[in-house]
Amino acid sequence: METVAGQWQIFRDFLRLGCHSFGGPVAHIGYFQREFVARRKLVGEEDFAGLVALCHFLPGPSSSQLGMAIGYRRGGVPGSVSAFLGFTLPSALLMLAAALWLVRAPDSAWLGGAIHGLKVFAVAVVADALWQMGNKLSRGWRRGAITAVVAAFVLAWPSQWTQVAAIGGAALAGTVLLRGRAPGLSRRRLDAASGVGSGACLLSFALLLVIALGGWGGYLAELSGSFYRAGALVFGGGHVVLPLLEQQPLIRQLPTEDFLLGYSLAQAMPGPLFTFSTYLGSLLGQQAGLALTGAAVATLAIFLPGWLLLLGVMPHWQALQRRPAAAAAIAGVGAAAVGLLLAALVDPVWPAAIRDGGDLWMLAAFFAALKLLRWPVWLLVIVAGLSGALPGLL
Repeated sequence: METVAGQWQIFRDFLRLGCHSFGGPVAHIGYFQREFVARRKLVGEEDFAGLVALCHFLPGPSSSQLGMAIGYRRGGVPGSVSAFLGFTLPSALLMLAAALWLVRAPDSAWLGGAIHGLKVFAVAVVADALWQMGNKLSRGWRRGAITAVVAAFVLAWPSQWTQVAAIGGAALAGTVLLRGRAPGLSRRRLDAASGVGSGACLLSFALLLVIALGGWGGYLAELSGSFYRAGALVFGGGHVVLPLLEQQPLIRQLPTEDFLLGYSLAQAMPGPLFTFSTYLGSLLGQQAGLALTGAAVATLAIFLPGWLLLLGVMPHWQALQRRPAAAAAIAGVGAAAVGLLLAALVDPVWPAAIRDGGDLWMLAAFFAALKLLRWPVWLLVIVAGLSGALPGLL
């Protein structure tokens, strides 16, 4: 367990990532892989791929859950909280400011250009992560075949359920193709304290979902229930939460243009897209004179179910990974994680960012700066934003 100083370090690490992790959930995986696996070696490649797969299995914001899982590995439950707060805080504050002051701000060409430049840089980050993960997790024809089949399957039938099915199929394929080729870790039983804590988290998730579905209580209870339902029932993270939020009766009271503006702003922010809830909660709270309270309640409510599920499953996942019999299945899942990242790079990351030859040249420059010149990510974020904004300023 980390000390107080250790928890502060976890918070600082994720706060830094929360300030410059543009590009959405898939790009976040690239940022995490580069920071914690490639650069600092705090998480192994196989372990990282297993966590990516686990977070795709669970409902909730997958990239935020991945950050919480890394925080949990480093500092237990407090570490998961520190990781969540650090990664979420920058985006949440920016979305709160948008709800309070920027809702009626005029459009600007330079801002749109800056956002586009950041999207192009996100493609470079995802490509870099794909290169590094592929070299470790898809080496050999067996793992490469699993990666290729998963990518093709997900691209042919794009849905959150397809991803879950692909990971499950890769686990089965791993038991056949990779048996004896992926050594397991030392066996470890799930201790009683972990088992009790895990059960309490899963029970809390279920009880809160029943309460949220029942719609009992006053205004804040209705507000929190709306966002808890969305966070508990969304698979695939990020963009998938949009239709679930649109269906909430309380949220449908907002003007459509304000709703869509907030969604557009959330995609331009670093950090998790789920901080769209901060914006919506503040707008709804303003109707009752509770702008800050509404923002806080909505933000915590939409992330809470994913956090409870993660804490409920993580101890069992850790015990499972240490069983030699499961090593081949987890190796297959690791190859599948590379396939999912490859599919996401093909669609939607590449089409959303690369529009013409100029974008290709910019992408090549960013990739070279990452791989060859080894420029720090924070510097490249600034360069990407300025490169995109410059035409609009001239």
